[in-house]
Amino acid sequence: MKYTIGLDYGSDSCRAVIIEAQTGKEIASSVKYYKRWMQGQYCDPQSNQYRQHPLDYIEALEESVKEALSKSPAGTAEAVVGMSFDTTGSTPALIDKDGNILALRPEYAENPNAMFILWKDHTATKEAARINEIAAKWPIDYTAYEGGIYSSEWVWAKIAHVLQADKSIVGDAYSWIEHCDWMPALITGTTKPADIIRSRCAAGHKAMWLKEWDGLPTEDFLIEIAPELKGFRDRLFHETYTSDVKVGNLTQEWADRLGLTTNVAVGVGAFDCHMGAVGAEIGPKAFVRVIGTSTCDIMVVPYDDMHGKLIPGICGQVDGSVIPGMIGLEAGQSGFGDIYAWFKNVLAWPFENILKNSSLVDQATKDKLIEEALDKMIPALSEAALKIPTTESSALAIDWMNGRRTPDANQLVKGTISGLNLGSSAPLIFKALVEATAFGSKAIIDRFLENGIEIDSVIGIGGISQKSPLVMQTLADVLGMPIKVAKSDQACAFGAAMFASVVAGVHADIYAAQKAMGQGFSHEYQPDMAKHEVYMKLYAKYQKLGKFTETELFQ
Repeated sequence: MKYTIGLDYGSDSCRAVIIEAQTGKEIASSVKYYKRWMQGQYCDPQSNQYRQHPLDYIEALEESVKEALSKSPAGTAEAVVGMSFDTTGSTPALIDKDGNILALRPEYAENPNAMFILWKDHTATKEAARINEIAAKWPIDYTAYEGGIYSSEWVWAKIAHVLQADKSIVGDAYSWIEHCDWMPALITGTTKPADIIRSRCAAGHKAMWLKEWDGLPTEDFLIEIAPELKGFRDRLFHETYTSDVKVGNLTQEWADRLGLTTNVAVGVGAFDCHMGAVGAEIGPKAFVRVIGTSTCDIMVVPYDDMHGKLIPGICGQVDGSVIPGMIGLEAGQSGFGDIYAWFKNVLAWPFENILKNSSLVDQATKDKLIEEALDKMIPALSEAALKIPTTESSALAIDWMNGRRTPDANQLVKGTISGLNLGSSAPLIFKALVEATAFGSKAIIDRFLENGIEIDSVIGIGGISQKSPLVMQTLADVLGMPIKVAKSDQACAFGAAMFASVVAGVHADIYAAQKAMGQGFSHEYQPDMAKHEVYMKLYAKYQKLGKFTETELFQ
């Protein structure tokens, strides 16, 4: 028996899953949270700054793989033949001429600008606007295959921002690397900038890479964004690779650190949602939603079905970014579960600031009360919200608390809640927020349909799809479409393990890996078409309120 390991790097943690490559049976898994991140280090939510230290990634890798192996039968480690990574994205960091992340050098160890810039960091809104302004006037529109609008969540805006904001790092900033490219490079010893194997997924969707214009945008274009980018293009890359390509094998050092062998083949990395779609057995006309703190929506389209289409306002269309041999389409929402978490935190204020300081009960009791209240808050809100009738006069919200990713990226917009009165309860407001995230989802699907992309099934993966009947039923009712939920609660890691099986030669291609290792679906939500009719009237109001919010309130 042969095994592969899928490494799924999310916003808060790393998950290692060991899979039986011939059957898809899960052998063991482990989740390790990023220690510095969980302490809030290097982040400033008020200014939308979210940075992660590379040591968090390294430590989580070692700890999760070792723990997963410790839970596995004897002999598993020796039979592991492949390993692949998926990560959040765009999550880049600057590297020096030797390929070291700047934050791993002593002089930059505590400098957030020398660390990985997490996908949801929105400090680069001005730089993104500058890119869009330049692209609109340039002879070649480098944003054309990225939806026509460049986002502050993407690599060039982020790198330009930190270089311009912090002159102390400019001298040693030789190049940059995406998180999904750094992990394979690190453990295979291919970290020299000229040797790094770059992901087609990351480069095509976030770095304006296209083979037809010799890879990345020209030097002149990049210098227009920021003079500090001078020289970067020649020190980066022209070629990119799909995730069925091998980067190398584990070095002896990393084999020893992880408790594996140097026989382990390591594949080209990709973003979590793209590999998650593969893990959920994506095929043509399937719309896969990776639902978590944000959402990422993925489709694959055969070449013949694109017919030269350029879909405006999405997060890119890239040949081979999901499945080699098809065009991968990406969209998504900048806030989804994060919006529910925000509302929970608002309601939690009295617990954490009044009850916490109460002298009526002992500290241990206070801690238990607070913990219980926080743990039960979202389930209790969901249960109460399910009992509230769906009417045209409901409270209405706009789901842009963390900006808007798709359609038509704009990270400057804000969320809105309207239609409140003195009878508006916490469950009612929570219901409005859930509906808002569903309306945002419909706007994305509508953009695909309007551009001739057929959708005949919707698949949900991620924690929310597994745990929240309220959210999933509301989504089905708003879309007026059935939604299948992937059986595996670790679809992203499964997708990585599938690609690892191809890289290691267990399966001939990703189609064979999906067929052998796919886990199927656990549940299907059917839409209530009576509610769908009501929601379409509310959706029309959502569109009007969104337009007013964007044009009149937050210009």
